[in-house]
Amino acid sequence: MAVMYNRVALLGLGLIAGSLSLALKRGGLAGEITGYARSPDTRATAAEIGLVDRVCDTAHAAVKDADLVVLCVPVGAMGALAEEIAPHLKQGAVVSDVGSVKKAVIEAVGPHIPEGVHFIPAHPMAGTEHSGPRSGFAELFDNRWCLIVPAEGSPEPEIARLEQMWQAIGANTERMEVEHHDLVCAVVSHIPHLIAYTMVGVADDLNRVSDSEVIKFSAAGFRDFTRIAASDPTMWRDVFLTNKEATLEVLGRFTEELFALQRAIRTGDGDQLFDYFTRTRAVRRGIIDAGQDTAAPDFGRANKPKTSEPNG
Repeated sequence: MAVMYNRVALLGLGLIAGSLSLALKRGGLAGEITGYARSPDTRATAAEIGLVDRVCDTAHAAVKDADLVVLCVPVGAMGALAEEIAPHLKQGAVVSDVGSVKKAVIEAVGPHIPEGVHFIPAHPMAGTEHSGPRSGFAELFDNRWCLIVPAEGSPEPEIARLEQMWQAIGANTERMEVEHHDLVCAVVSHIPHLIAYTMVGVADDLNRVSDSEVIKFSAAGFRDFTRIAASDPTMWRDVFLTNKEATLEVLGRFTEELFALQRAIRTGDGDQLFDYFTRTRAVRRGIIDAGQDTAAPDFGRANKPKTSEPNG
């Protein structure tokens, strides 16, 4: 496959950046991949394992002469990073990101993008509970979705090229309007993570159930909660602080549904519970039919060291 960008700079060298680098290398899509992370330990590890072609000690060194710059840091850090690299971006370069919130990122990053540089936000809906430079793998994006949320004024040829890059590394792509993106992600990712954190916290706080019992008797449902709740705390803190409006809207709707189920249980309304569970079961079937998971009892994960989940 032909090179799509002569030089790609990845800022932040965790799961998503590492997987993106490995996927680009797998497809021969970048002439050179540079990388930068704030932590010296992270940079040393990335250099040791050859995660990118060249690890840089500064962000501005990493973006020098880059055709594509991808911000792979927590969304709360993107504005300051964009301001730092702005004077060093070359004319015609594309700046993108992988954040799971878009309105706040566009508001934070957009004002720092120089004239002649194109800002095209994106969000790969893939991830795992693991983090750090050793957690990446080239197959992470295979048959997952990457949402493209172009900023105002982004040139169509550059939007199309970024879409083609994501498709070339195995992802499906769809363009989405910014507010709708943040609402969709609140439903399919942000609130589920909040619920997982909450349920694990409830178990931790419930003195009548010991820690050893939680660990020893965890059934699949609680195990999946703990896996999701093991996700990077910095990333998820920033997600909830920057996507307040959509998160609170969906959380309010969830609370209403929860109260309705609580009332059905209290009043013994088995018909309502059965109908509700039947309707929600169909959603699971739809996810399987769409090829986004498997019907295997272990979700097909027994033979997979890494488990794909939405990235925010």
